[in-house]
Amino acid sequence: MIYTITFNPALDYIVSVNHFQMGLTNRTDEETLLPGGKGINVSIVLKNLGVENTALGFMAGFTGKEISRRLEEIGCRTEFIEIEKGFSRINLKLKNVDGTEINGKGPDIDKESLQKLLDRLDTLKEGDILVLAGSIPSSLPDSIYQEICERLSGKGIIIVVDATRELLMNVLPFAPFLIKPNNHELGEIFGVTLRTAEEVIPYAEKLRAMGAANVLVSMAGEGAVLAAADGKVYQREAPKGRLVNAVGAGDSMVAGFLAGWLKTGSYEEAFKMGVATGSASAFSELLATKEEVEELLMQM
Repeated sequence: MIYTITFNPALDYIVSVNHFQMGLTNRTDEETLLPGGKGINVSIVLKNLGVENTALGFMAGFTGKEISRRLEEIGCRTEFIEIEKGFSRINLKLKNVDGTEINGKGPDIDKESLQKLLDRLDTLKEGDILVLAGSIPSSLPDSIYQEICERLSGKGIIIVVDATRELLMNVLPFAPFLIKPNNHELGEIFGVTLRTAEEVIPYAEKLRAMGAANVLVSMAGEGAVLAAADGKVYQREAPKGRLVNAVGAGDSMVAGFLAGWLKTGSYEEAFKMGVATGSASAFSELLATKEEVEELLMQM
């Protein structure tokens, strides 16, 4: 079973406002309300690809209930821990104003609720896959991903991490199966600017040497690079298509990689599936569907 964790899920309120003006009342031309958060995106895309999984994390208030309801409505299995105080965040995304976003803070996660999640993770079995994705609330320590990896170490659980900076670097000693920085995040780690695949490759290999089995680096329209556990480096250009919505494309790449690897056991095929799935989400208003991914795979 695949499990995803989203520590700070959200309702993403995505609006289009033509002729937006600061300091005045603006009215939306289009609006969409979706469950959001990196782990949740991975869960949705896995479900779309026919891969069963369970979304873990925390929810609070009426917004938390709506996140759960919407996920269950599309067939996702959820086991969120309910927090008594506060409410799950709402993220406002102005899609046609230079990618402007206002992200909510989210509820504080108390020690008792965190312990409930850790106790649930203790029940995972050998061969289960755990996806740790996204940022964490300020109420949790920056070491939480590291603590989870240490807690599960030696149990045969396959760990995937999609995070930035210390959250990512701190898990490397525990040999995660897959990590997925983008080229900008990879550059921030090493204090360099990385634009091309040729520039990315040596730094992806450095992260693999530091402990990660597979390092998948997304590069938006430039494609992606995989420094794989088989010692090879794979490189792919992005399929041709019109960028519609980049939100969730990286999360979709993680879901596609896992789906491809579970199906074939091949890192090269998993990489191909990951690139196709990430691109399918980028070319769509919503997250990638199986049909959209299969259509792109035929072009690759």
